[in-house]
Amino acid sequence: MSELSSTTGNLEVPYTPPPVTPKLPPREWIRANLFSSPFNSTLTVVSGLVILGILRGLLSFLFNPIRQWDATATNLRLLMTQAYPEEQYIRVWVSTAVILILSGLSLAVWRAGSAVPLSKVGRNLVATGATMALLTLLAPFSASATVQWLIASAVVAAGGEGIRRFSAIRSGSVGSAGSVGSGGSSGDDGRTVTTLTLLGVALTGLVVSLWVVPYGHHSFILDRTPRVMAEPGTVAMTTKLPWTVMLVILVAAYFLGRSLRDRLPTNATRATLLVSWLLAPPVLLYLVLRDPSFDMGHVLGTDLPIFGAYAVGGAVLLSWLTRPTTGEVGRIVAALVLIVGFCLFLQPMRMIVRIDMLMLACFALAAPTFAGGQRARRRYVVGWLGVLGVSSWLITAINTPSTVDVPGDFFMGGLSLTLLVAIFTLVVSFPLGILLALARTSTMPIFRLLATWFIEFVRGVPLITILIFFSIMVPLFLPRGMHLSELAAVVVGYSLFSAAYLAENVRGGLQSITRGQHEAAEAVGMTTGQKTVFIVLPQALRAAIPPLVGQCIGVFKETSLLAIIGLFDVLYIARAVMPNQTEFMGSTRENVLFVSLIYWIFAYQMSKASQRIEKRTGLGER
Repeated sequence: MSELSSTTGNLEVPYTPPPVTPKLPPREWIRANLFSSPFNSTLTVVSGLVILGILRGLLSFLFNPIRQWDATATNLRLLMTQAYPEEQYIRVWVSTAVILILSGLSLAVWRAGSAVPLSKVGRNLVATGATMALLTLLAPFSASATVQWLIASAVVAAGGEGIRRFSAIRSGSVGSAGSVGSGGSSGDDGRTVTTLTLLGVALTGLVVSLWVVPYGHHSFILDRTPRVMAEPGTVAMTTKLPWTVMLVILVAAYFLGRSLRDRLPTNATRATLLVSWLLAPPVLLYLVLRDPSFDMGHVLGTDLPIFGAYAVGGAVLLSWLTRPTTGEVGRIVAALVLIVGFCLFLQPMRMIVRIDMLMLACFALAAPTFAGGQRARRRYVVGWLGVLGVSSWLITAINTPSTVDVPGDFFMGGLSLTLLVAIFTLVVSFPLGILLALARTSTMPIFRLLATWFIEFVRGVPLITILIFFSIMVPLFLPRGMHLSELAAVVVGYSLFSAAYLAENVRGGLQSITRGQHEAAEAVGMTTGQKTVFIVLPQALRAAIPPLVGQCIGVFKETSLLAIIGLFDVLYIARAVMPNQTEFMGSTRENVLFVSLIYWIFAYQMSKASQRIEKRTGLGER
């Protein structure tokens, strides 16, 4: 075994990597872990019988003929986007295509995916086939259906065994079947396949199944008799064709990213993609899906002059504040700009003026951190102009009437509304939580006390109380002429609630940074802001990845409370809307079970993404 050495002066300390634990063959692993003693054997048998009984009961519930799964199949569009007009549904597919393009490019640019031994893929397929056969025998299928599923299970297991043997032959382990699966890593040293390839094969199989497998064609038309119709055959063309196009777009975007990642500068490309991901939700939501009807006379006469005034005035102010010679006077001016921004909310005026002033105050407060030469100052001013332009465009679009005619205050619902609230809440609460964590660990008493009071107060109040307060009470205290929609009020309240918990997670990461890091940053002449942004925060966020992802999962799952205040999220539609349809009365259990599966899929994927990030950053290893 190779040895690494670390030399300190004349002292050489050998370092030996930890030994690799050999992998046991399946039969020996079962004997060592499940049947190592009479007690363990009894515990294994009893637990297995209990698990089999639970699976039998669950499968009996799922495949009972009285279950109304037609309710879920017929109302899938209602669950996804509520009452979005069918004639404008192309906007939903365009938005999905944009997200998939960004996903494909990001997977290529960040070189996502890892190598998986073919032998492991084969073993997993064999295990999948065995699991399918076991579930088939437990499920209350008819004789013909049982035979069909057992044949499918045998095909999956045979395919896995073929892949396993092929990998063993390619790796040179041509011995007996037992020698392939025995020992340590001999079966894992052969050919490999990337996880992205496996994902592509799985997605291709799902899309192909839409064209081949007779899932049935379910439709609900209000002015037709009967309104609900379940026809045999494959799904509707309006479903399988768009998803096929989406798969082609995803694959094409990935290969485009692979062809460009080595020709373009890596840092600039990744920064562009990150900015695109931040801009995609509001742009797609308020410009593509909402389809605002702009009044160009109002835009040219009011909104454009406001943008010009803030662009010119802000550029001049920020160019002066980023000069290294400005000093403490610049911080005083930035604080005055922030005070003016808050005072504007006490006077009746256009909302875009107030928001632009607050953004200018934030840029002014951060200006000393990015002070430097002419190039750095120019880049900071260009950043201000970009943020101002995008935000002004979005604010104008939000304040413009929409051409999408739907019942209710908001034009989207279902899973789209759930994802919208979760994404906007995380985007708003994450930077706010970081600021609260920095304030609570600050040496300035006023900031530390205010942050501590806010965090402890919010953490002591239930989320549903905050949602009801912001939905019902806050609009009563707004200045004259200022309107806050129910969705915006919910996002604001939920963001404040989430920020308090995120702040504690970040504070734990901040406290893990040793004093030597602070002293090293100060020794090279960094200011407090530069030390925090470039030295302390990156390490603190890396250490806080597990609790931060846990909080993100909690934010997504707790969007189910939106149903209590009357918003048409996916749970409210499944629990209160679909069971009240005449054709599907009493289908609550089926609908809620399907929604639970949706929540589990998203939460599980976030958890796996967290594990990949931890592995890539070496968290817990160094």
